[in-house]
Amino acid sequence: MDERVKPIIDNASDDMEGAVMFLDDALAHIRAGKANVRIVDGVRVDYYGSIVPISNVANISTPDAKTIQIQCWEKNMMPVVEKALINSDIGIMPVNNGEVIRLCLPPVTEERRKQLVKQANAAGEDAKVSIRNARRDAMDKLKKEQKNGLPEDVEKDGEAEVQKVHDKYIKKVDEMLAAKEKEIMTI
Repeated sequence: MDERVKPIIDNASDDMEGAVMFLDDALAHIRAGKANVRIVDGVRVDYYGSIVPISNVANISTPDAKTIQIQCWEKNMMPVVEKALINSDIGIMPVNNGEVIRLCLPPVTEERRKQLVKQANAAGEDAKVSIRNARRDAMDKLKKEQKNGLPEDVEKDGEAEVQKVHDKYIKKVDEMLAAKEKEIMTI
């Protein structure tokens, strides 16, 4: 492979990998009726003047499939964490027994499951658009290199390689979406 082609393909691959990682994070935050500690990742608390993630002030676990348990390391943080959870967009009322805070996930209705699948598919489509954009950028760079003296057959081989990388990441996105849809629709 030409030394001018490899960095273009590597760069496109990195961009596509970034889109897949972003999708993975987005899908983790979609509540599928099964407890997942990543649901509270976006919740921030005031810890002595600093705004930090809950995971910095408490141990977060899932004792069963319907419960997220938050054990604060400092007792005085319990009301702060509870208030942050109430004010967050996760939509679950915390239960504070003085020792731990529990989030009991309610059963998800069929209609809500369909909404969640649509939300997951929208996130997947965004990832696919990012992957396609990375492919287009790589193809444009290859064409530019051809104008700067890169042999046409090397440029065509580079395009074929970019397409292979693109197809691999699109397939990965489809697999992730299928798995998430199965998880959401499983009662």
